[in-house]
This record gives sequence, structure tokens and C-alpha cells, in this order.
Amino acid sequence: MANLNSQKKRNARSERERLENRRYTSAIKTYQRRLEDAVKAGDDSVADAEHLKLASMIDKAVAHGALHKNTGSRKKSRATRIRAGASA
Repeated sequence: MANLNSQKKRNARSERERLENRRYTSAIKTYQRRLEDAVKAGDDSVADAEHLKLASMIDKAVAHGALHKNTGSRKKSRATRIRAGASA
């Protein structure tokens, strides 16, 4: 356990930041699953909406530092391939 007040504050801040990052990554996984389900169901309008939500959430996570820029690009690329596969 930390003895210094500054370290106690830093530990609390790290925990808050970790939870914030978890919220972003969890939401991204949820939107990814919803996109895959919509594509499997063949519902183009829902798939388009889920794809937009997913891309937006990935961009927000990258902007806030929850994801690395390249990781965000990779996830968006995979989502686009999933979405394109539904149209083909």
C-alpha cells in the first residue's frame, strides 16, 4: 500500500483511467458483435447503423488514448471488411 499522499492519488487516478479504458474497449466489442449479428441476419440498414456506431466509438477510444492509433485502424478495417462481405 502506498505511503505517500501523491502516490495514493496517482493510484486512484490510474484506477479511474483503467475503468474508462475498459468502458471503451467493452463498448467496441459489443458494437463489433452487433455488427456481426446484423450481417449474419442480412439486415443491411441495421448493419450500416452498427458499422457507423462502431467506427465512431473506435475513433473516440483512439482520441482518448484507450486504443493505439494503429489498433483503431485495424479494428475499423476489419469492421469494414465484415460490412462489405454482407453486401457481396
